[in-house]
Amino acid sequence: VLNLAKELGELGHTVDVFTRFHDPSDPRKVDMGSGATLIHVEAGPIGQQKSDLPMYIDEFVANVSATEKSERRSYDIIHSNYWLSGKVGSILSRRWKIPHVVTFHTLAKTKLRARVGERESDLRISVEQEVMRESTDILVLTRAEKMDLENLYGISPEKVSVIPAGVDTDIFYPVPKLKARVGLGLPDKETVMYAGRVEPIKGLDILVDSFKILNETRDVHLVVVGGSLSGDRELDALRQRSKQLGILEKITFTGSVNQSELGRYYSAADVFVLPSHYESFGLVALEAMACGTPVVASRVGGIPSFVDDGETGYLITWRSAEPFADRIEMLLENLDLRNFMSESARVKANSMNWSTVAAEVADYYCKLARCSELATAI
Repeated sequence: VLNLAKELGELGHTVDVFTRFHDPSDPRKVDMGSGATLIHVEAGPIGQQKSDLPMYIDEFVANVSATEKSERRSYDIIHSNYWLSGKVGSILSRRWKIPHVVTFHTLAKTKLRARVGERESDLRISVEQEVMRESTDILVLTRAEKMDLENLYGISPEKVSVIPAGVDTDIFYPVPKLKARVGLGLPDKETVMYAGRVEPIKGLDILVDSFKILNETRDVHLVVVGGSLSGDRELDALRQRSKQLGILEKITFTGSVNQSELGRYYSAADVFVLPSHYESFGLVALEAMACGTPVVASRVGGIPSFVDDGETGYLITWRSAEPFADRIEMLLENLDLRNFMSESARVKANSMNWSTVAAEVADYYCKLARCSELATAI
C-alpha cells in the first residue's frame, strides 16, 4: 500500500493513507514525499487484538471524516485494502458519493478451502460479501483470485479488475552472496531461506521436513525470517519440531527484520522456499527474485502468475516434503542452472517494479472516477 502511494505521488497525484495508531510513538502524520501522506487516527486501544477491531470501525470512520473536514480534503476515489478497511470504504463512499475500489489480498473462503483446520469468522465472510456487493469495483492481484471471487462468492467477472502487485527494486536488488552472509553473520555455505508470517497456512512443517531430507546428504543451512523470537507459539512449535528432527543447530531464526535488511537475507540465500497452502500473491517470492534468488514454491494462488516453472524457479503441486527437497537439491547441485534461474528471476521481477504498476493503477482509478487526470485518492 505504501509503495503504491509513494509511486502515485511521484506521478503527481495526492494520496492520503489512513491507518489506526499501532504504537504510542506513532506520529499523527508522516510525509512520504511527493504528495503521499500516512495519517494515523484513533480506533480502539493500542495493542488491541485483531479479532476485536471490528467493534472500532465506527470510530475509525468518524476520525477519518473529521480529518477530511479539518484538512479540507476533497477525494476523487477510495481504495480500501483488506476486509475491515473495505467496510470503512463502503461507508465513506456513500457519505462522500465517490467510487470505492476494494482489494482483499486474502479471502476467508479461499483460506478455508486451502487447509484443513483453518478458521474464519462468519462476520468476516458476511462483511466481505457486503463490501463486494457495495463496491464500485474489486481490484485483485491475480487471475486466480478473480476466479475465486466468481466461484466462491458469485461475483460477476465484469466487476473484477486484475493488476499485479509490484516490487521495490530500490530496496530489493542482488548483493554478492559472500558479502551478504558476512554482513549478516551467516555461515558461508549452501543456504535455503524462508520469509513471511509463521503460521500453519504457510506450510513451515513442509519446509523443515524437506530441510531434514537435504541435511542428510548436504552441508546446508536454513534461514527463517519472520515471527517473534519470544512468546510466539507457532515459532516455538517450529523450533521444537526442528529439535526433534535433529536439525535445530542448522537453522537460523531471525524473527522479524526491517525491509532495509531483508534484501540482504534474500541475496545471502541460494534458494528461496515458499511452501504455503495458500498465497493471494506471494510478494516475498517476488522480492527474492528481484535479489536474484530462484524460488521453489507451492503452485497455489497468485504465485504461478510470476514464478515461471523451470525458468525463474520451480512450482510444486504436492504439499509434501519430498518434491520440495528434490527441486531445492536440483538447484543447489547445479550451479549453471542456479545462475540461469537467478538472472531470469531478476529480469522478471524488474519488469514488475512499482513505478510500472502505479501508472497502470492511476489509469484504472481515472476510468472509475471518470476524470481526465486523477487529483486526490484515499
